[in-house]
Amino acid sequence: MDILFEYINSVNQLLWSYILIALLVICALWFTIKTQFVQFRMFPEMLRSLASSTLKGGARDKHISSFQAFVISLASRIGTGNMAGVATAIVLGGPGAIFWMWLIALLGAASAFVESTLAQLYKRKGKDSFIGGPAYYMELGLKKRWMGVVFAILIIVTFGLAFNSVQSNTICAAAELAFGWDNRIVGIIITILALLIIFGGIHRIAKFSDVIVPTMAIGYILVTLVVIILNYELIPAVFKLIFSSAFAFDSFAGGMFGAAIMQGARRGLFSNEAGMGSAPNVAASATTSHPVKQGLIQALGVFTDTLVICSCTAFIILFSGDQFLDTHNGIQLTQAALCSEIGSAGEYIVAVALFVFAFTSIIGNYYYGEVNMKYLKSCRWVIFVYRLMVGGMVIFGSMATLELVWALADITMALMAMCNLIAIILLGKYAFRLLQDYRMQRKEGIKDPIFRKEHMPDIEGDISCW
Repeated sequence: MDILFEYINSVNQLLWSYILIALLVICALWFTIKTQFVQFRMFPEMLRSLASSTLKGGARDKHISSFQAFVISLASRIGTGNMAGVATAIVLGGPGAIFWMWLIALLGAASAFVESTLAQLYKRKGKDSFIGGPAYYMELGLKKRWMGVVFAILIIVTFGLAFNSVQSNTICAAAELAFGWDNRIVGIIITILALLIIFGGIHRIAKFSDVIVPTMAIGYILVTLVVIILNYELIPAVFKLIFSSAFAFDSFAGGMFGAAIMQGARRGLFSNEAGMGSAPNVAASATTSHPVKQGLIQALGVFTDTLVICSCTAFIILFSGDQFLDTHNGIQLTQAALCSEIGSAGEYIVAVALFVFAFTSIIGNYYYGEVNMKYLKSCRWVIFVYRLMVGGMVIFGSMATLELVWALADITMALMAMCNLIAIILLGKYAFRLLQDYRMQRKEGIKDPIFRKEHMPDIEGDISCW
């Protein structure tokens, strides 16, 4: 086991130190420039599109609304990465890792826009909802079925199996510290609850996420606001610490500069998933009048996850100083930091919040895997076996070590992201044209832009849904 762990770590170091970080940054910058800074210029339009989708309620014909697709993707995004991942980034990369996490989110929102817009463009009609995602636009847009198959296998392993073991591991660690509960028992309970929901399909997942995700996010933000109010005089010092640590010259000499970038990028990507190819799987399920609308909404999800929720955890930890950094890691660092601010109740608040965050992530992660299982083989018994495998990995994560489950998640996430980034670079030109079409309609005073395939007959691939 030790030899396997060392091998996985060496591969992770290679991927994250050189290949993936460079590819992420290059793609994010390229998409930001080609979309004319869509994540900044059209931020008000993101809010308008989300509000419009919320007011309209559920979609017709049993399809998923844009808002439901948004909260399902948030269910996957807002989880362990926001609480345990941020803590790990600060321990290994220092406070400066938070700056690089923010930067990856700000730039990566453009990548999130492009991939979700493409998922909408190349979606297909399913039995109960639209289906699509990277595997579909790789096959239909690039005409590379083999690439879609590779991606589908990677996301099934990454989200359905590896990531869910991370989520359950963190839930159990928090429950053990706060309540003294046995990891195995907690793992079994989590597995049973998850299977009850995922066996209900996408509509049960959507209804569950509709209520739980907004509630949990608002609750965690309110707790953080209390901590900020109690420590308002430390706010300037915390920001100074983050920025100085991100660019300090002594960090170069000690190697902390590279660690800050690596940890900020790695945990930021794990949390917001921008460019990874996960959110497009649910973005494709939404019923909307124009592909760009869902692209904008999913870009907003990156901001919500990293700039809001991850920052909440960062402030809670940094307000407590460095007293716990040498003795705690992961979710237990977040718990200890919150306890130092609001007393012993902090352990229970973090444990409950983490349970809800991570549990909804398990549900969202499962859905990503299911979409791609159906892409590979649309068969009931295959989906049934996959659901049992997801349950098995949840139990495995409850008993495995923190280091092992994170290592497994990192390597599969890196390979999956690289595959998706190559695809959206090749197909990005269609997302840029769709954005121009959307902007032109809005300038003409059309409140609800509409896209039809006749608008762009030269687009390659099957876009028959439009």
